[in-house]
Amino acid sequence: MAEPFTMFRSKVVPLSAENVDTDQIVPARILKMTDKTGLGDALFRDWRYNEDGTLKDPPFILDRPEMAGRKILLAGDNFGAGSSREHAPWALASWGIRAILSTSYADIFRNNSLKNGLLPIVVDRATHDRLFNLIASDSDAELTIDLAEQGILLPDGSTIDFEIDPFAKRMILDGTDEIGYLLSKDAQISAWEAAHPPRIDSLVGTH
Repeated sequence: MAEPFTMFRSKVVPLSAENVDTDQIVPARILKMTDKTGLGDALFRDWRYNEDGTLKDPPFILDRPEMAGRKILLAGDNFGAGSSREHAPWALASWGIRAILSTSYADIFRNNSLKNGLLPIVVDRATHDRLFNLIASDSDAELTIDLAEQGILLPDGSTIDFEIDPFAKRMILDGTDEIGYLLSKDAQISAWEAAHPPRIDSLVGTH
């Protein structure tokens, strides 16, 4: 279960690399970890650390001091390609990322993100270029993500609208998933079942 998604304002982590796959986001050797706590250290592990565990020099974008606390990742095209692994959105969320902006995502990564409270926003190419240019000219520029209104507020006051599946939107706003949603309807389900007894006894002949 994730925290309910609220409107937030944040500076941006720019990562222009395209076709970043899930093995680059979280290397396969780390998949044996099932605890989300601390997975932020595994995020882009091979891009950030030397074999002896020390940070690379110069540091990867995430490890620059000014990037600490940023909640928005501006990523290149086709982010999250490759094999399915929930560890990828887990690691991004553990590091502190709440929303990603890109022109496209691998379907499996997008679905895994939505189910784990991480918001993958799709923008068109012109908007994508505009955002990278904005961050290049002002690395401390802040964006406001408003999921309820499905909009991104830019520093100049303009807004970028985005689409999201209505059910996924509801789940993220509530900080839940499909199982949590069903559990919240337990009373209504029980009442319906009580009012609609089964017409066929599926156990007949099994005793």
